[in-house]
Amino acid sequence: MSPTLRVGELYDQLRDALELERVPGTEGLDHLVPGADVSSPGLALAGFVARFASERLQVFGETEVTYLHSLDATTRREHLAQFFSFPVPCVFVTKGLELDREVVDEARKSGIAVLRSTLKTNEFYSRIKPWLEDYFAPQTTLHGSLADVSGVGLLFMGQSGIGKSECVLDLVERGHRLVADDLVIVRRKGSDILIGRGHELQRHYMEIRGVGLVDIPAIFGVRAVRQQKRIEVVVQLEEWHHEAPVERTGLDGETTDILGVPIPRITIPLNPGKNITVIAEVIAMHHLLKFSGIDPAERFNARLLKEMRNKSEIHRYLREDHE
Repeated sequence: MSPTLRVGELYDQLRDALELERVPGTEGLDHLVPGADVSSPGLALAGFVARFASERLQVFGETEVTYLHSLDATTRREHLAQFFSFPVPCVFVTKGLELDREVVDEARKSGIAVLRSTLKTNEFYSRIKPWLEDYFAPQTTLHGSLADVSGVGLLFMGQSGIGKSECVLDLVERGHRLVADDLVIVRRKGSDILIGRGHELQRHYMEIRGVGLVDIPAIFGVRAVRQQKRIEVVVQLEEWHHEAPVERTGLDGETTDILGVPIPRITIPLNPGKNITVIAEVIAMHHLLKFSGIDPAERFNARLLKEMRNKSEIHRYLREDHE
């Protein structure tokens, strides 16, 4: 479900950061903000509305205000009446600029809020856009446990009761950090970054079967937890089956899709005696090696191919030697 945001909520949350004030005489704080897009109206103020993106938050900078002021009162009112006839969520005015009376009148008639900021236009954009993009970022929830292992975000997944929490608990005891257990809230930033965190009420508590809820920072200290972490590898825990295919070389790596982002996935079959904690640490170190450009599987494969080529050359030479 996409998050919802009303103009009044945006105003309350960003009032200080954007140095906002309500322009007297305008309402419309209950209007919905449909997305993270914010732009200037451009030619829409001049009457060309064929490509006007009216669903975006609109910003009147010095250019727009100066242009409106240059028009005679009748023309200005006509253009503004057409502009405010569209379902504009809200209008921001930057640099603390004073508006012509017609702007306030037409905004009031259409029930559209006008908010004034003392910030320069570029600074206004640089502050509001990251906040909106973060607020409207695609989000999902996953059943798993997220840990920071040597700086690598490992998301442990698998069926209920397979040992995800116990594995992360062991990692915490070895000096790594818990991010979230059982329920992981994942948000996509940009096109390829996934950030995981725990639920506000549940954060940094773990459910250990047979023990109950465990307060990790209370037992291991605040250095044993962190608020959020980028998800870099999915560790899929599965019960071991003799016939199940298992990756042996690492050349054919698997990926899984989370919010449209492909993430490396490593499937670990569990059987009695397997030290999954050490394996998790190795997974993290292996990922760091690959991130730095060192792929052990590719290196080993290249070495084998080179050895096979050398032997092939020797055999060919011996076959062609008729002395």
